[in-house]
Amino acid sequence: MADVTQEQLFEFLCRMGDNTLVLGHRVSEWCGHAPVLEEDIALANTALDLIGQTQMWLGLAGEVEGKGRTADDIAMLRDVWDFRNVLLAEQPNGDFGQTMMRQFLFDAWHLAMLTALTKSTHEQIAAIAAKAVKEVQYHVERSGETVIGLGDGTSESHKRMQDALDLLWPYVGEMFVSDAIDDAMAAAGIAPDLADLRAQYDAHVTPVLAEATLMIPEGGFAHKGGKTGFQHTEHLGHLLTQMQWLQRAYPGATW
Repeated sequence: MADVTQEQLFEFLCRMGDNTLVLGHRVSEWCGHAPVLEEDIALANTALDLIGQTQMWLGLAGEVEGKGRTADDIAMLRDVWDFRNVLLAEQPNGDFGQTMMRQFLFDAWHLAMLTALTKSTHEQIAAIAAKAVKEVQYHVERSGETVIGLGDGTSESHKRMQDALDLLWPYVGEMFVSDAIDDAMAAAGIAPDLADLRAQYDAHVTPVLAEATLMIPEGGFAHKGGKTGFQHTEHLGHLLTQMQWLQRAYPGATW
């Protein structure tokens, strides 16, 4: 088993934590605004699950870093270029269909990744994954069922879901292209080879989209903004302005 550096492990943990942090806050924006009460509650619960997972990932990142930073410090006191989330997670909510399509495309990857991480050679990572995977199993079942219901629903809901898929599919490829950090994690047995997850992902996603009567777009994928150059979209900057306002306005405030 190859060794990994402290910096490499910290980077990987931030990637996992930033994915759930950013998407969790995106989903939380629906609180009080969802189409029906049941969906409002379900989306709020999903957001809480993701933020809870963030606490574990970034908490461990702080321990690994060894600089005394807590999960809150890492989450709230970094600037946009220091975030390591995949671009899919930061895309705007759009309409309800777009939100659920984004959720499903991420959930399917998240489930495959966490399932693999339960076998990690790093005991704490394996423990976090084992806890989180139970929540994500529910997330992907619910988002998949919603994608099917809307895609194979009325002509209007079908059109909106196809538009959402056309918009978001280009961001899927980024989740399966590795860089030096990913390669180091895989070589150490800490995380899976991302390329190996693609077949599992496609086997999950393709039949769901087919049942939803949706066509997977052709073409490539968006640039690896979260890994090569961290070229996040403007959307993340707007999100962080909202998410970090209180902590930056009142540094160190406690309740």
